[in-house]
Amino acid sequence: MNRSRTPVLACSVVGAAVVALDGTVLTVAQPALQRDLHADVGQVQWTGTGYLVAVASLLVLAGRLGDRHGHRRTFAVGALGFALASAGVALAPGIGAVIALRVLQGVCGALLQPATLGMLRTAFPPDRLATPIAVRTAVIGLAAAAGPLVGGALVSACGWRSVFLLSVPPTLAIGLLALATREPVAEARDRKAHDRPTRDRKAHDRAARDRKAYDRAARDRKAYDRAAHELPAPGLTALDPAGALLLAVALGLLVHGLVETARPGGIGSGVLACAGAVVAAIALARHERRAARPLLPPELLRSVPVVAGVAALLAASAALFGSLFVATYFLQDVQRLDPLACALRVLPLALLMVLGAPLCPPLQRRFGPRRTATAGAALLTLGVLLLSRLDATAGALPVGGCAALLGAGFVTLMVTATSVVLHRAPEAHAGVAGGLQQTAMNVGPALGVATATLLLALVPDGGFVPARGAALPALAAIAALALPAALALPRTARRGTRPDPAAPRSGRRSCVRS
Repeated sequence: MNRSRTPVLACSVVGAAVVALDGTVLTVAQPALQRDLHADVGQVQWTGTGYLVAVASLLVLAGRLGDRHGHRRTFAVGALGFALASAGVALAPGIGAVIALRVLQGVCGALLQPATLGMLRTAFPPDRLATPIAVRTAVIGLAAAAGPLVGGALVSACGWRSVFLLSVPPTLAIGLLALATREPVAEARDRKAHDRPTRDRKAHDRAARDRKAYDRAARDRKAYDRAAHELPAPGLTALDPAGALLLAVALGLLVHGLVETARPGGIGSGVLACAGAVVAAIALARHERRAARPLLPPELLRSVPVVAGVAALLAASAALFGSLFVATYFLQDVQRLDPLACALRVLPLALLMVLGAPLCPPLQRRFGPRRTATAGAALLTLGVLLLSRLDATAGALPVGGCAALLGAGFVTLMVTATSVVLHRAPEAHAGVAGGLQQTAMNVGPALGVATATLLLALVPDGGFVPARGAALPALAAIAALALPAALALPRTARRGTRPDPAAPRSGRRSCVRS
């Protein structure tokens, strides 16, 4: 691997892993936190809800900030802020301070998450993105699997505050590493790829002339891009503050509504919040059509691969996390397993995610994104369907087999769809594309859990036994929605090509970060 790309990959992987680990260990720490701070259940729930709402609301805006001011800088601010907020939670004197600092942690997490993908997009050629994304996904799966075990051990030995101190050293280290790392320049990368050995003098001279022409074209593109996108829109104007506010309100209300729907007795307020999210989304759509510089670039939203990839991730994450929610209560409340035995039953899911992620790039090269993602969506749907047929006497083998199908299908679809979203998005909008991907991965779980909770309440006779309820069949239908989205992905992976130096001033935007 190129030496300059190693710090970028390290920052991206560690940053994504810390966020995944933070989310899983908090669940284990919440009961001890409630007892120590004498808080009620609603206050403790807001330590998670406040974080989710802040993250989901700001992901796309954070991606836009990265596109405009540099993903490395945005990542560094997010990572260092995350470290400080985590340390603050560990020292918080009361539940109010914990909630406020968790919201701040969510804001910093929103800055950090899209940048982990935006940095990969600017550091790696498009045709080599699948491998670093696969590494990132494998580490996320490992962190999510290790979270309950690490969290349980820390809470038992050192108390709940140690859980938040756990994320301080790695986020502080990668934040400082990001500040010390030079951000890759796309033109230098392309120029290096273009500079190949020549066998004769004539070919050498021709290559030299091409390089000079390409350098001139690159300078022209930079000047054109600066004139077109920086000078007329200084400051906040280029960030579309009205669009950012409407999107934050829509996503924040949506996530809050879904979380409220999943809470006992919260269906009424949840539906009201979701209705407010719909109103805000309509206002956002009207605003974006009229805005001179919309927050959501039209060329990104008109890209079928990008939209299909985000839709596939939304459906897949909703189906997976909703199914895990039902399965956890089935194993603990119906089969009376303790948390450790429950985690061991579904361990094949995490193992398949970790072991399957490195296999996804060669599968994409061999069969193309469309076939690979479709196979992943089919495996995920089959896993949810088989899980929905389990009765109260189901043993470890059928549960583990269903978990393996869920893990294999989800990791295949996630790596492939993420690669397509970043590959097909212009580099100038890599942050927004990463923000959309992360938004799907944050909204999807809330949607899946809310759907499962609602259907479990509507069919009380079924309890948590999958074969007698309606939640898992509905989640299987949601997983099946990823199939048409996967079929809309490109048939073959597009190879990275050198820009044409003969047309530097075309109306089409070049892949140069503004």
